[in-house]
Amino acid sequence: MRRDAGFTLIEVLVVLAIVAVVLGVLIGRGPARSRGLEIRAAAGALAQNLRAARAQAIAGDHDVSVAIDPLRHVFATDGAPPRLVDPGIDMAVLPPALPGPGAVRLIRFSADGSSTGGSVVLGSGRRRIDVSVEWLTGKVSVADAH
Repeated sequence: MRRDAGFTLIEVLVVLAIVAVVLGVLIGRGPARSRGLEIRAAAGALAQNLRAARAQAIAGDHDVSVAIDPLRHVFATDGAPPRLVDPGIDMAVLPPALPGPGAVRLIRFSADGSSTGGSVVLGSGRRRIDVSVEWLTGKVSVADAH
C-alpha cells in the first residue's frame, strides 16, 4: 500500500505550535542586548565628547572642560546638556583628572590642544574599557582595560 507524499494536518499543526512557542519566548524576552556592545557604545560616546571638547578648545582659543560624574553616570562639556551613561555600567575616573564639586572629575583641554589628562574606565563584570586622555597632546584613545 502506497501513501501519498506530504504532511498530515496533525504534523503541520505541531510544527506551527512549536514555532508559536519559540516566537512567544523570543518576543517576551525583548530585543537581544549585549552588555559588551553597550559598554563600547558608552566609551565611544565619551571619547567623541572628549575629542569634540579638544577641538572646541583649539578653535575657540580658550579652555574647555568635560565634567564626569561617576556617581550620577553622566558627563558633559562646558555649556552642553549632560549625557547619561547606562546605570548598569560602572564608571571610575582615574588621575590626573582634576577634582570638581562632589564626585565630579574634570578633564580640561587648553587652546594649544594639551589637557590635564585623565582616564575613565567603563565596565561591567570582567569587561572593562579605558578611555584615556594624554596630558601633553590631548589625544583621546579607547582600549580594552585589563
